[in-house]
Amino acid sequence: MTTPSPTGRLVEGPDGLDLVLTRTLPGTVDEAWAGITDPERTARWFGRWEGDGAPGERIRIQMGFEENAPWVEATIVGCNPPRLLRLLTHSDHGSWDLALEVLEAGGRTELRFVHHGVSPGEVGDVGPGWEYYLDLLVASTTDAPMPGWDDYFPAQREYFQRQVP
Repeated sequence: MTTPSPTGRLVEGPDGLDLVLTRTLPGTVDEAWAGITDPERTARWFGRWEGDGAPGERIRIQMGFEENAPWVEATIVGCNPPRLLRLLTHSDHGSWDLALEVLEAGGRTELRFVHHGVSPGEVGDVGPGWEYYLDLLVASTTDAPMPGWDDYFPAQREYFQRQVP
């Protein structure tokens, strides 16, 4: 695998800085939706989850690619299948507002991932992490080799830090 190039960008959002990343996924919008919501499929690139996957409900996600596979709590704050999933995560690291939007664009399926209100001090750490996880998603849907974390961090840290206004 070649060294991954970072693609995420910081934009001004309604509540501060938003970190936005996109990926093109194979298959249909429905297949991409299953890839980001079905517990068996999310286990392949992010982690398995348990709970009632309905708006307003809390779920637990086991971070399958993190050291010691910790559990993270999340509240589903928005869900409009097969187009939009919005989560508010709760962990020892604080709360993160995350949105995953599935779009059809020119015969392709795109995933637009947004980390709303990202802290400027965290961008250099979380940016490479989201690049890694989204590349894991693509690899899990295309049977490509799974990327390694060491190719993302700290190599991509400066790219994200330079974008902080």
